[in-house]
Amino acid sequence: MTFKDHFSAHAAIYRAARPDYPAALYDFLVDAAPSNERAWDAGCGNGQASVDLAARFREVIATDPSAEQIANAALRPNISYRVEAAEQSSLAAASVDLVCVAQALHWFDLARFHAEVRRVLKPRGVVAFWSYADCRVDEAVDAQKNRLYHDLTGPYWPPERALVDSGYASLPFPFERIPTPGFELHMDWTLDQYLAYLRSWSATQRYIRALDQDPVSLVESDLRVAWGDPHRRRMVHWDFHLHCGRL
Repeated sequence: MTFKDHFSAHAAIYRAARPDYPAALYDFLVDAAPSNERAWDAGCGNGQASVDLAARFREVIATDPSAEQIANAALRPNISYRVEAAEQSSLAAASVDLVCVAQALHWFDLARFHAEVRRVLKPRGVVAFWSYADCRVDEAVDAQKNRLYHDLTGPYWPPERALVDSGYASLPFPFERIPTPGFELHMDWTLDQYLAYLRSWSATQRYIRALDQDPVSLVESDLRVAWGDPHRRRMVHWDFHLHCGRL
């Protein structure tokens, strides 16, 4: 099946520049699942969540329709990467303890994906869909980031980005909800790491392809002034949203 592909062309950049999800999130999920036998990371991209799941589950099936993303995924002995759509997986029925989707649910055909989740989950299996949206450092840095996000790349964001910004609040969730603790997503980054993250945005890459110019370069000098010492590590915080439930 065809899919909306905004990351294959810069899969290596995406892998290197994205924040890590909190360890406490994975600990919570493995405790909630009926067993730690098998997890499915749907829309796994470069396997960022797959690797952390593999430290807690005996087997992880990680799927993504992008062969380029899979080619850039981190390998582990107990991760099986498969190039296939989340809506039509090769998983056996009632074979999975946990289905997770990290920052990818907004690309799916939800009706078909929810049916696939119900097919592959074991009884009382767990689903976890999470996303992160806007990030913050301080007023001066954020002003330049907002200029990039809204003024420069704003027209180049796919319409699905609005779902991420809302924390998936408007999306159906046809599962028995599980109360979740609050998880914080943050990274201690140098300026170069922060700039790499800005360049990994799908809207940044679409801007580059459309105008043959890097929009990050248009704010970089002001960002350097706002950041200060480029080697200084600063805390970058993201708005993090988790939807968790049980079959």
